[in-house]
Amino acid sequence: MSRRKFLAQSGGLAAALAWLPRSAQPNPLGRPVGIQLYAVNAAMQQNPLGTLKKIREIGFGEVETAGFGKLSAREFRKLLDDTGLVCPSGHLPFDIDNLGPTFDDAHALGARYVTSGGLRSSLRPPITWSAPAMTLDEAKRTAELANRIGEKAKQAGLQYAYHNHDIEFADQGGTIGYDILLRETDPQLVKFEIDCGWMVVGGRNPIDYFKKYPNRFPMIHVKDFLPSRDKTAEAGSAPAHPGAELGHGMIDYKPIFAVAEKAGLQHYFAEQEGPFVRMSQLQAAQQAYAYLHAIG
Repeated sequence: MSRRKFLAQSGGLAAALAWLPRSAQPNPLGRPVGIQLYAVNAAMQQNPLGTLKKIREIGFGEVETAGFGKLSAREFRKLLDDTGLVCPSGHLPFDIDNLGPTFDDAHALGARYVTSGGLRSSLRPPITWSAPAMTLDEAKRTAELANRIGEKAKQAGLQYAYHNHDIEFADQGGTIGYDILLRETDPQLVKFEIDCGWMVVGGRNPIDYFKKYPNRFPMIHVKDFLPSRDKTAEAGSAPAHPGAELGHGMIDYKPIFAVAEKAGLQHYFAEQEGPFVRMSQLQAAQQAYAYLHAIG
């Protein structure tokens, strides 16, 4: 598809929805549409207030943080309040020996969930992020650490959630690390945020997990990828998948939302991996919003 045709179709979808008041527009689960701010990180670094205003103008009602730039959590919260956005979850740093600042930031944001994008750097000894797959030993150590974090988060009036990439789904002799994480963590202490895009790239289906583990997944990332163009990847290695705008990749989210709603999904955040070659991050965010309303 040419860039001109893609933008024309994207613009047409947005225009078709624009005449409706936001309150009357379709919306998955009947909940505000959310965005993971990593999806617009370049714009956030340059102009956080202006970017948040644009996010709200597009129609998003919720955000999930991915750092605060040069601001403190309290200063960032003021920007959210000024723009009418709500932050139910934050991706925050986890110093396992001093979790107080992490929990303080979550409270400052007004967040319910303290979420980690993995725990490799918090393990003792830590595991490098470049390691290609989660081993069974790493999965067991991660589950134990997640339970500890979850207990402390509960004491602070918060809920811990673990966010996956694709490393958790590498086959390890007939089992995978993600299944160990689910089995060996306390359901009351540890929830999971499925990054649906990374799960699909890892060869698994979010629908299967929603059905098998209801109420373990209060949040998801709505992310898409293009099919791999790498025909030379070594056997056993994960192929490279370029990020795709929602609705223009390989994942159909309508059946995912249908099952997720019954399994207790509460929040969903649009996100996109790079490279952003067909449009800017903010244009892709607008396409994501239009796509989510279209399947609502």
